[in-house]
Amino acid sequence: MSDAIHFLSRRLLPFAAAIGFAVITAPAQARGPDGIADVAEKVIDAVVNISTSQNVDAKNNDGDKGEDSKPNQDRGKRGANPQLPPDSPFSEFFDEFFKNRRGGPNSKGNSAHKVNSLGSGFIIDASGVVVTNNHVIADADEINVILNDGTKIKATLVGRDKKSDLAVLKFTPPEKKLTAVKFGDSDKLRLGEWVIAIGNPFSLGGTVTAGIVSARNRDINSGPYDNYIQTDAAINRGNSGGPLFNLDGDVVGVNTAIISPSGGSIGIGFAVPSKTVVGVVEQLRQFKEVRRGWLGVRIQQVTDEIGESLNIKPPRGALIAGVDEKGPAKPAGIEPGDVVIKFDGKDIKEMKDLPRAVADTAVGKSVDVVVIRKGKEETRKVTLGRLDDGEQPVEASLKSNAPPEADKPVTQKALGLDLAGLSKDLRTKYKVKDSVKGVIVTGVDSDSDAAEKRLGAGDVIVEVAQEAVTNAGDVKKRIDQLRKDGKKSVLLLVSNGNGELRFVALALK
Repeated sequence: MSDAIHFLSRRLLPFAAAIGFAVITAPAQARGPDGIADVAEKVIDAVVNISTSQNVDAKNNDGDKGEDSKPNQDRGKRGANPQLPPDSPFSEFFDEFFKNRRGGPNSKGNSAHKVNSLGSGFIIDASGVVVTNNHVIADADEINVILNDGTKIKATLVGRDKKSDLAVLKFTPPEKKLTAVKFGDSDKLRLGEWVIAIGNPFSLGGTVTAGIVSARNRDINSGPYDNYIQTDAAINRGNSGGPLFNLDGDVVGVNTAIISPSGGSIGIGFAVPSKTVVGVVEQLRQFKEVRRGWLGVRIQQVTDEIGESLNIKPPRGALIAGVDEKGPAKPAGIEPGDVVIKFDGKDIKEMKDLPRAVADTAVGKSVDVVVIRKGKEETRKVTLGRLDDGEQPVEASLKSNAPPEADKPVTQKALGLDLAGLSKDLRTKYKVKDSVKGVIVTGVDSDSDAAEKRLGAGDVIVEVAQEAVTNAGDVKKRIDQLRKDGKKSVLLLVSNGNGELRFVALALK
């Protein structure tokens, strides 16, 4: 036994003695169900290592500073961290598994060098079709698939999708028959259900770990369609693109990201659910791209205050803050202030459900959209357009583009807001387009609810409680009436100088 092993033994013996009884009597099921070994043996030959290389000019390669030096906003760039809000609880600990291995100057002494990377993938078709993460193969000059027996085969890219971080590869299989796996139904996963991760962590190919489904429908702010499975199965750098199996040996997810302060597993990993993967993979194989549905709206979350203002209890759905003039929603009669509660038969429980449902719907399909308008449900028929590759589902902005200083001539004050009519001088000062109609905010009390909701000088109040206003007196009159009616909050439709709309609910104090 080596000195290192002796040292570890000496350190562990007292601990083992202290807990020896508990260790000896631990129930067998604490190690997990007996079927794990059978599943692993059945599917492990379908799991592959993905090896990529890229020629990089070191002088222009920011990655040489270290990939954890700053968040990278390009999710498609290999080794990049998904973009997180500055106040996200994940921002300090979020890390993608896969890391680049960087070479130094070449033999001629210049700065060009080759970047090598390793990730995971799995075979879904015995003809040589592999699924992996987009960030595993992004920007690669050469891609190789390494089978479980060590056979290395050059692969080509069939298609990729940055928004879901998925990619499909194709390689010519060797003479022997390949093992392929099939997708299971991730919607049937239950919390606490056992799952198995197989991949290539830290270049240790064919690694099998097991854990449970810790949560479903996780949104980690890494993309517009976040809907991750969270698991405590040990997954690390290099597991990216590898499969997450259920105990039937079906793929229920693609391991994509972890939260970790050190880069190693702390039991918080995320996998793209198979329901999402199947649709993306089918389109990549058929079209070499993903064609998503497009509704053409800007949306907001229905908060408790907004729900109370609209008499929607409990708060639910996606609030339409704006409608694209050239989008499919416009001719269908969908308007700002509508709350979408059902799309093509799917319940929209919260804002993020709508972009997912729309994106998963075929381009050109005619669907029923159920909205709540002024307290009543209405159904609108919409024929979906196609989301351009550069477009994102748009959430209404909370920030004003106007300068912070207030204009002095104030005609009314309400709810901590200084209000004035939209004169030519005020339009010029705050850069408000002529097409924007309403009452302009010229000042905001710093300790008011309005300031907390990010209303600022230069914002324009277009509607109060879903009724248009044209002067400051209209605003004051509507607010006074709502107080008499016993309302606790008021819903304002607010525009910035460019005409971008959003809804703001203010307490009627």
